[in-house]
Amino acid sequence: MTDDVGFSAPSTFGGVIPTPTLDRIAQTGLRYTAFHTTALCSPTRAALLTGRNHHSVSTGVVVDQATGYPGYNSVIPRDAVAIGEILRQNGYDTSWYGKDHNVPQWEGSQAGPFHNWPTGPIKGFDYYYGFAGDDTSQWQPNNLFRNTTPIQPFLGNPGWNLITAMADEAIGRIKMLNEVQPDRPFMIYYAPGGTHSPHHPTKEWVDKISNMKLFDEGWNKLRETIFANQKKLGVIPQNAQLTAWPKDIPQWDTLSPEAKKLYIRQADVYAAYLAYTDNEIGRVIQAISDAGKLDNTLVIYVSGDNGASPEGTVHGLFNEFAVANAVNPTVEQNMKFYDAWGTDQTYPHYAVGWAWAWDTPYQWTKEVASHFGGTRNGMAMAWPARIKDAGGIRNQFHHVIDVVPTLLEAAGLPQPVSVNGIAQKPIEGVSMAYTWDKADANAPGKRTTQYFEMFGSRAIYHDGWIASAPPVHAPWVMTLDKPPSDVMNDFPWELYNVTEDWTQSNNLATKMPEKLRAMQQLFAMEATKYQVFPLADTRLERFISPKPSYTPGRTLFTYSGEVSNVPFPDTGSAPSLLNRSYTITADVEIPQGGAEGMLMTDGGRFAGYGFYLLKGRPVFTWNLVGLERVKWQAKEALAPGKHTLEFDWKVDSPGLGKGGTATLKVDGKVADSHPMPRSLPITLMWDETFNVGLDTGTSVDDQDYQVPFKFTGKINKLTVKLGPSEIAVAEKSKIEKAMRDKQ
Repeated sequence: MTDDVGFSAPSTFGGVIPTPTLDRIAQTGLRYTAFHTTALCSPTRAALLTGRNHHSVSTGVVVDQATGYPGYNSVIPRDAVAIGEILRQNGYDTSWYGKDHNVPQWEGSQAGPFHNWPTGPIKGFDYYYGFAGDDTSQWQPNNLFRNTTPIQPFLGNPGWNLITAMADEAIGRIKMLNEVQPDRPFMIYYAPGGTHSPHHPTKEWVDKISNMKLFDEGWNKLRETIFANQKKLGVIPQNAQLTAWPKDIPQWDTLSPEAKKLYIRQADVYAAYLAYTDNEIGRVIQAISDAGKLDNTLVIYVSGDNGASPEGTVHGLFNEFAVANAVNPTVEQNMKFYDAWGTDQTYPHYAVGWAWAWDTPYQWTKEVASHFGGTRNGMAMAWPARIKDAGGIRNQFHHVIDVVPTLLEAAGLPQPVSVNGIAQKPIEGVSMAYTWDKADANAPGKRTTQYFEMFGSRAIYHDGWIASAPPVHAPWVMTLDKPPSDVMNDFPWELYNVTEDWTQSNNLATKMPEKLRAMQQLFAMEATKYQVFPLADTRLERFISPKPSYTPGRTLFTYSGEVSNVPFPDTGSAPSLLNRSYTITADVEIPQGGAEGMLMTDGGRFAGYGFYLLKGRPVFTWNLVGLERVKWQAKEALAPGKHTLEFDWKVDSPGLGKGGTATLKVDGKVADSHPMPRSLPITLMWDETFNVGLDTGTSVDDQDYQVPFKFTGKINKLTVKLGPSEIAVAEKSKIEKAMRDKQ
């Protein structure tokens, strides 16, 4: 399963981006044109692994936005174990490579507990090599794990890239199994970071794609080209209609030359990332072939866990963490990073116009569950020993929950009644094996009903009809001021006969009110059955609302020596310095000849802070999403001996991202003091970690130091004392009200 790939991005489903591996699976097996996801990553992955609807397994939203309601708490229940555990208990070797965005945040550190990790008894994988969270740098992934141990294989390896490294890992295990236990069956869950932001392909791939000039005519022309390709391929009907272009995304011919240049660069880098990712997947599949086992291996290649991502907003992002902190870079600001786009000096995302084009011919994008632009993903399936209709196309309506029952039928295994002594909920998907024979190419679909919901946008499919309630606010309009909507009353319902109207282009709601009413009632029944209620259009509120913690209310953190790779400061694993006053005190010893190195840091090149000695001088740096770095510095290096260093921040007033004044003291004397007009309101880098005594991942200022920048003196004691959260009363009230009344 790739990440954030729109239906029409790959060549296999009409796109212009070459994906020969996906083509290979489609040409030796079947291409599914009506396969659906949930519109967002954690929910799709929970549904994929368990064969149950995402709310049924408590993953109604991404784990970062978990709430206490049963459908949204992010804890996959023990009575719905994943396919890894089922197959492991039936003798399979199970391994997982890449993204795991399904560990509850408060269990996401190396302290565990680990029962909800890939190798735990719920997911059931023997081996894990990948990253925990939304995404990661492919150049310096600081949230990378082997099983449950943080690792940093990129250190000292210039040019190392996770897309290739995880393919190498999977290939190594395939070879090992084939040589040590050649008769043992295996399952691989391969989930690369491509193509979620950051788009980090190698220069070789960027040059290759750029030279093809795929996007020079812009996103509107691209959409027309893709639409024609899709009809030629037969992945949409000949009578399908191209849906309208949205009014709030600019037409290509209205853009300035500078904007066009920027956006073409964004598209080239993204396309290179998709092509690169597909190539490395191909290496893994070829390794199975080289082992002589591909003919009897079922390969399911899901192209994306949701529609193309709109999260780059109108102009794209040189740094994803900018928009996560309510900073929307302009074309001019992005152009400063033009030459570095896609390198480790950027954490980039394309502009939203490309997302709409890569969801051709459908409406909407990732995050929107009401329309196929958010939920319809290309899928190809091959099993040469069993599926003989090579190159066939299947148009039956299916959902990601149908993968697990398909695997069980292929393996000849029943759905488990009990696992690890716990009775299991029925699997809610249906097997797709009935579509494999050529004689059944046009068999009636066995998935006759399926609900969809994400952030209040919702839909219900039933027997060729779909009722859809799109969002009021476009997902690419990201602001702290956007109020949540009245989900029940503001989201207008639409009605489509998708048997005749493949692309949801002809809204029949006003013409057929009784049919719409019946579909709405069916949605209410399905939503009640699968724990979808209560509905909410809350994103920021859920993201910054309190989560469970193993150290609830902790305000004092004490360290000695080195601590590294501690993630998720907002859930108590490490101190969170955002939106509050705080004091950091370090008792250190400086040896003869002086010392330098990191005392304490969280974040890195694209957002975060560091407290360190630079050539012996104490320095504190705040990196404000790469657009500004604010420093407090002592004028003189520390002399040998014991010293007490203190950094004290006093926020000016309650509120998200407010400014304040900081004072740096050395042995009780003020070394530097000045204000910082604003601070980070929402988040540090989620792919970076908290460290004491060294830095991992990337530096907060590359001009000052490079990782690991170990402290060459001795930290006797480092203490962080946090003041109370200073979110403004009005903001806090708004969040609490949204969580209480809207959720």
